[in-house]
Amino acid sequence: MISNNDKIRLMIADDHDLLREGIKHVLEKYPDIQIVSEVTNGNDLLSKIKNVKIDLLLLDVSMPGPGFITIMQKLRKNYPDINVLVLSVHPEEHYAIRALKAGAKGYMEKNLSHEELYTAIHHIHKGRQYITSSLHAQFIIDKNERIDLPIHERLSNRELQILLLIGSGKSVTEISKELFLSPKTVSTYRQRILEKTGFKNNAELMRYSMINELV
Repeated sequence: MISNNDKIRLMIADDHDLLREGIKHVLEKYPDIQIVSEVTNGNDLLSKIKNVKIDLLLLDVSMPGPGFITIMQKLRKNYPDINVLVLSVHPEEHYAIRALKAGAKGYMEKNLSHEELYTAIHHIHKGRQYITSSLHAQFIIDKNERIDLPIHERLSNRELQILLLIGSGKSVTEISKELFLSPKTVSTYRQRILEKTGFKNNAELMRYSMINELV
């Protein structure tokens, strides 16, 4: 029998109830994993993590509240011993390089198998980075400075997050509620996105997002 001291202690940070419950249901079957906490937004995460002892954080890339890069920066500064595995519904090419550069130990799409999630958790718990072979090749290319980056790669992390939400058809009001930002702040980000991309309106942003399979 595995003692609690030998278990990998996890926090799950994901605002999608069904996905979070599904992850819990799968991982609770493994006797060497213990889920000690769960949160549904970035502010609760930064507040709750002060009072729990965990080895690894499963972090949704697009929760409400502070952007995941901001969260990563705070974790690296205040909790450097906590490893982070970023989970996302977005394909690797959208966020993975940013997550790894921010200090995450791994990046996985949520549609990957339960066995791969379990393997990734153990891989990271042993102090190693977990990335797919395709991402490994992309990371090497990125470190050698790619030329002709896609338009969305010129955006900041928060701008990219808002572009993806606009691309999915959400309004400024809906985005502001989802990210805990004021409508004015969202509008400011939207204007920056338009300036950086050269597009004129939301319709063009949505078209670009669909063509490039961002949504």
